[in-house]
Amino acid sequence: MKGAQFLVCIVAILAFATSLVSSSDPGPLQDFCVAINDTELGVFVNGKFCKDPQLVSADDFSLSGLQIPRNTQNPLGSKVTLANVDLIAGLNTLGLSLGRIDYAPNGGLNPPHSHPRASELLFVQEGTLYVGFVTSNPDHRLFTKVLNKGDVFVFPVGLIHFQLNVGHTSAVAFASFSSQNPGVITIANALFDANPSINPDVLAKAFQLDDKMVTYLQKQVWYENT
Repeated sequence: MKGAQFLVCIVAILAFATSLVSSSDPGPLQDFCVAINDTELGVFVNGKFCKDPQLVSADDFSLSGLQIPRNTQNPLGSKVTLANVDLIAGLNTLGLSLGRIDYAPNGGLNPPHSHPRASELLFVQEGTLYVGFVTSNPDHRLFTKVLNKGDVFVFPVGLIHFQLNVGHTSAVAFASFSSQNPGVITIANALFDANPSINPDVLAKAFQLDDKMVTYLQKQVWYENT
């Protein structure tokens, strides 16, 4: 009898310990945590310091200017304008952000990239975009679609994706992210413009190229559209 009671007690303790390990807060524990860089005037929470709530104003939650077209005269023919926690301090701990993407006519490209901390919901405001993403190993399935004005497409978190303007006029899209700071890894830039440079033997074997081609690519100027 005592052995059975002891066993029940052990099971109960393990269950309780497991519940403690797996439990977590589903979201912020306060109404807001407006980001502040002054460590003496704030409390560190989730990557940023929080401003004293008594000093918060409506300006901490707003940003103007996303209606203004951006300059797409660059090698990629696109420009990304982010509205993340660095520009809207009130986004801190809320788990979302926004971006405007402008595309030049006839081939403006937001090149293959990924967001390590966020899924993306893309809304086409103007133009026609060919968009897609590739799944992870081992399938590498490609999902693509041509989007027109008013269409929406989702890019799952962490997966490589892209957008190409296949129309003859400029295009504009707005992207919402499931992170206050989604991050971005532009694939070509990360590999061929790494600092210091990746050993050419690595890239040559990975991409089935010769060393001369890899060296050539590493010497190019890789443009960031953000």
